[in-house]
Amino acid sequence: MALLRRVIGETLRGQRLRQQRTLREVSTSARVSLGYLSEVERGQKEASSELLGSICDALDLPLSEVLREASDALRDAEVGVEPAVVTRVSAGRRSIAVRPMTKVVIPQPRAGAEPRAVAVGV
Repeated sequence: MALLRRVIGETLRGQRLRQQRTLREVSTSARVSLGYLSEVERGQKEASSELLGSICDALDLPLSEVLREASDALRDAEVGVEPAVVTRVSAGRRSIAVRPMTKVVIPQPRAGAEPRAVAVGV
């Protein structure tokens, strides 16, 4: 069974690594000790909502996005789906998670229209 603290920790670590930031940088910005942040990322400590908010602020990410990514990973673990690499595609203020087995169709824009991506499940 997947533990929520581990899934959230893996999500935070993944986000930090994608930004190519060190534990020290994020811990300083979030005003949390380096050791404690490391324990949170490894799923050894369960972070409070206030601490999660501080870490998300330090990563310049909305808490809702981190929780959504963690929720997706938890759901996959519950149904036995292997963890997939997820790419976030942003379109203006919205972003969607695109899994490897998802086709992304970008229709030809009409004259003067903004192009937009549409995810289609395979």
